[in-house]
Amino acid sequence: MAGPGWLERLRAAGKTALLRDGKRKIHYLFEDGKEMAEEYDVKTGQLVSRKWREKSTLGGSGNWQVEVGEPALPLLGALESELIKESSSNPVFMRKDTLTSFQWRIRNLPYPKEVYSVSVEKEQRCCVVRTTNKKYYKKFPIPDLDRYQLPLDAAALSFTHANNTLIITYKKPKEILAAEEELQKELKKIKAANSGDGDCTTQ
Repeated sequence: MAGPGWLERLRAAGKTALLRDGKRKIHYLFEDGKEMAEEYDVKTGQLVSRKWREKSTLGGSGNWQVEVGEPALPLLGALESELIKESSSNPVFMRKDTLTSFQWRIRNLPYPKEVYSVSVEKEQRCCVVRTTNKKYYKKFPIPDLDRYQLPLDAAALSFTHANNTLIITYKKPKEILAAEEELQKELKKIKAANSGDGDCTTQ
């Protein structure tokens, strides 16, 4: 069965944990050399961030790619960062989940709610945001559904708009909720180091 395959991969991965600033940080090292780092809120068990890193073509560590959480800022020198700044009015796309839903926020979208349409493209396995005024278009996958090989369900998708931010919500299917609950039990078994014992993203 495909779903548990991902859970098995997580179980088989090398894991280290670290408690810092009210967050439990988990670092996974998979057999293929890929790394995943997650942060959970200790009190709520809520996923705060998830990022991935693969080996570069020369075998060194590549850059972290953010899947959930605030997008990473480019590493620029002090002078460069003053000169090269993304326009603060550009739309900013990020994922910020809740316990029961996958959620994406697109900041700096000032148009009224009726301008937007959000749909599911089942064949392409992605969600699409369109605007009737042709000012914004975005296609994005839901990697969690791909990992568990679950179909996309248009009925699970909804959106709202407030404070120049489009908030897109996709209700987590019961299979994902069950798998996440299972994973949390596993993660609680890992003895976490405290923040003084080094960073969990080093093996």
